[in-house]
Amino acid sequence: MAARQARARPCERRGRGGHTGRVKRSAVRPSPLFLSLLAVTVAGAVLTLFDDSDAALIGGTVLFVLGGWAVSLCLHEFGHAIVAYRGGDHAVRAKGYLTLDIRHYTDPVMSIVLPLVLLAFGGIPLPGGAVWINHHALRNKRVESMVSLAGPVSNLALGALLSLAVLLFQPPAGLAAALSYLALLQVFAFVLNILPIPGLDGWGVIEPYMSYQARQFGAKARPWAPLVLFAVLIGFPSVARVFFDLADAVFGLVGGEQLWARFGQSTFMFWR
Repeated sequence: MAARQARARPCERRGRGGHTGRVKRSAVRPSPLFLSLLAVTVAGAVLTLFDDSDAALIGGTVLFVLGGWAVSLCLHEFGHAIVAYRGGDHAVRAKGYLTLDIRHYTDPVMSIVLPLVLLAFGGIPLPGGAVWINHHALRNKRVESMVSLAGPVSNLALGALLSLAVLLFQPPAGLAAALSYLALLQVFAFVLNILPIPGLDGWGVIEPYMSYQARQFGAKARPWAPLVLFAVLIGFPSVARVFFDLADAVFGLVGGEQLWARFGQSTFMFWR
C-alpha cells in the first residue's frame, strides 16, 4: 500500500517503436521533503542518546519512530514505482513517484489518519501510501507480480538493516530500543502486507495469475477487505496473537532483539 535511497544507474529500455532510452538520474533524485524526513529521523535518534532524561528519551523515540515510519512509507512506494518504471509503466515518473516525495503517495485518511490510529492504539503498522500503476503498460505477469512484491520486500529489508545495525554497532540503550522497535514495525508491515487479501500487496503478487472471476472479486473487495482485517485483528485478540507471533518469528530470523524492541515500544507508547 511505502528500498533504498539511491539514484538509479542508467539502463537501456526498448520502447514500443523499437527505440532505446535511458532511465535518467534526475528522475530518481530524492526530494528535499524526503531528505527533511530523514533529518527529522536522525534528530530523533540523537535525542535518544540523552537517555538520562525521560523527556528527551520519549521525545526522541517518538520522533525517530514516526519520522522513520514516514521514510519507510516513501521507500515502500518508491519500490513499487521503480519496478513499474523499469517494467514498462513510464508514467510513474511524471506522477512524481520516483522522487521519494511523500506528498505524491499520501491520501488524507488511508495514508495519515488510519495508519497513525492503528499504530498508536493497536500497535499495527499500516503502510498507508499508494501509487497508481498502469498494469496494461507492464511487460508481463511476472513484472506485475514483482511490482506488488517490491513494497513489502523494502519493509523487510529495512527491518533487517535496522536489526543488523543494533547487532553490529551496539548503540546506547535508548537508541538500540528505538532502532529495534522501528525494525519490528517494518517486519510487522511486511507480514501484514504480504497476506493474500484484496487491497494488500500479497494479493497483488498472485493476482496476475488468477482467473478473471477471481480478479473481479478482488476489485470489488479491495476497498473494504483491509478494513475488515484490521477490525478482526483489533477485535479478536486470539487472531491478533497469531499474527504477532508470526511477525515475532520473522523478526527473530532477521536478527531482531525482542527485549530492545519491547523497550522501544513501551517508550513510544508512553501514555499506556
